[in-house]
Amino acid sequence: MNYTIEKNEQYALIRLSESDFSDNIAPDFETLCKGLFREGYSNIIVDMATVQNLGPAGVIAIRRVNRHCTSEEGLLVLATGDDDLVEHLDKAGGADLTILPTVEEGIDAVFMNELENDFRSEDDDEYDRGGSVAD
Repeated sequence: MNYTIEKNEQYALIRLSESDFSDNIAPDFETLCKGLFREGYSNIIVDMATVQNLGPAGVIAIRRVNRHCTSEEGLLVLATGDDDLVEHLDKAGGADLTILPTVEEGIDAVFMNELENDFRSEDDDEYDRGGSVAD
């Protein structure tokens, strides 16, 4: 699998250099993401600008990685402007995938998700102390 990776405190950005995301690429993609999970990354942005074909194995890999990110209160963002690929992902991947046209929008989505998690955590702390929102 040809790719570059950029690691940031809040997310890892994988820039794929493949046109075909299928049987040969999917296992490598999952292995790469598992390594990122072990390093503590729960937010992963995948730049799929070069991807033109997405096979069943690719869809399965994306769904598995998405499930893991979600279970860690993180976010998997797929960045692509290819309308055909977006339609294919929507049909095959389900409604819980985050697909955005640009990497920059993906970065914004990660930061928004982090803020939502922080607010949720503060609300939980308030509830645990026996307070209420009206206090």
